[in-house]
Amino acid sequence: MIKDHKTISASCLSPEQAYACLVQHSQETAYLKTLSRLLAWDQRTCLPSQGHNFRHQQRAFLARLIHRRQTDPALGEYLAKVEASPLAATPEGDVAVNLREWRRAWERAVRIPEELAVALTKAASAGESVWEATRPANDWESFRPYLGRTVRLQREKAEALGYAGEPFDALLADFEPGETAATLSPLFSELQRFLLPFLEKIMATPKRPANPLRGRSFPRPAQESLARHVAVRLGFDFEAGRLDVSAHPFATGLGPADVRFTTRYDEHYFGPALFSVLHEIGHALYEQGLPAEHWGTPRGTAVSLGIHESQSRLWENLVGRSLAFWQHFYPLLQKTFPSLPDLGLQDWQLAVNEVQPGLIRTEADEVTYNLHIILRFDLERALVNGRLQVDDLPEAWNEGMRNLLGLTPPDFRHGVMQDVHWAAGLFGYFPTYTLGNLYAAQFFAQAQNEVSGLEELMAAGDFRPLLAWLRQNIHQHGSRFRPRQLVARVTGHELQTRFLLTYLEKKFTALR
Repeated sequence: MIKDHKTISASCLSPEQAYACLVQHSQETAYLKTLSRLLAWDQRTCLPSQGHNFRHQQRAFLARLIHRRQTDPALGEYLAKVEASPLAATPEGDVAVNLREWRRAWERAVRIPEELAVALTKAASAGESVWEATRPANDWESFRPYLGRTVRLQREKAEALGYAGEPFDALLADFEPGETAATLSPLFSELQRFLLPFLEKIMATPKRPANPLRGRSFPRPAQESLARHVAVRLGFDFEAGRLDVSAHPFATGLGPADVRFTTRYDEHYFGPALFSVLHEIGHALYEQGLPAEHWGTPRGTAVSLGIHESQSRLWENLVGRSLAFWQHFYPLLQKTFPSLPDLGLQDWQLAVNEVQPGLIRTEADEVTYNLHIILRFDLERALVNGRLQVDDLPEAWNEGMRNLLGLTPPDFRHGVMQDVHWAAGLFGYFPTYTLGNLYAAQFFAQAQNEVSGLEELMAAGDFRPLLAWLRQNIHQHGSRFRPRQLVARVTGHELQTRFLLTYLEKKFTALR
């Protein structure tokens, strides 16, 4: 067994030994990262109210340890040793993929001063806690200083990392390697040019009866039972994961046999809980499908947040809002909730696909959802690039909502404070939701071509063939391929907006 790499010079090791040291180091660092994620999961789900300040210190301490490991000079020596050897000769082989991603991660980490890394983690932990307390109270003034500090630190991080285009690109690279504001802007512009007139056309159609998802009795125990049933039916293994409740739904992978996701319940509105489950189950199934034998290395890690979001958006929308899905689940739903009116399946299908501009992103329909993301993308860029200050953010948010969705939030909690992402320091994350929608539409179109009778299988409650297709084509590869490379490999086409736009136009034209 190789000893602690710090005691051995790279010059004394063979390439094989140096690679073994890198694997060991990567896995040990992954243990620390999963411990940090476990603390974050606990903080969001069940931490006592008085425990938050201590939790911030715990997470900051782990951040310091992780940063020291990630910036260890010995890593650079070991990487150079293995990169110059025949072990790295196959570009898409396990060794070469791990080296590529380790090199990228190390070069980014060494640019971040340790104190900045710790400060970022402390700000994120504190920001989440304050957001959870201030959002229900609509208390922007108490939340604003925390967000201001986070934005200042994110700008500092962007400058430390460096960028060729604009500061925002440095942060986006944490979530979607290879993308920049310049590569995303044309895609988002194409979507906006289609979505605004398409939404106007939909809204011009006659109004339908009141949506049966709202204003009725949906007891929480029944919702919980249905959520678990759906999760199992789609393929989630509860022997290797769990479902809990949090203020903002999320999923997290804590190890190859410990994947957790959350939802939130509203006893007078059916949609949020189930569709949050469907969204987070996509993340969770991806985590459970990653190759366990490569755990703790890039080959066993999801390639990007955009690809991760493609899995959540695919299960939430292309599956969960489809007629085939409800052909199977609607009879069970009617038995579970007696308060539902005696609607036919077609009317229910219309209800779960209602298009109506709304204030809340997580409750948005498929047509308006990407407009929410475009707003956040524009505001994030302005904040990080210094064109917008936190004090001016609420009005900029409201103006963007008026321009894109024709709505003005009545308060902060339905507007600028609605998402946890900025509070948690996740700048550069929001664009991955729209990328996920684009990837998902392209992947699902290919799955329909390759999985015989996919709709009929789903209508019969058999989702195994679709999950198997995703496992084979996406999950098993980990970070072997970069996102756009993976899309082209799986679908035979470069990333294009036409798959999503065709899907939306066909579906919602038929539903009008």
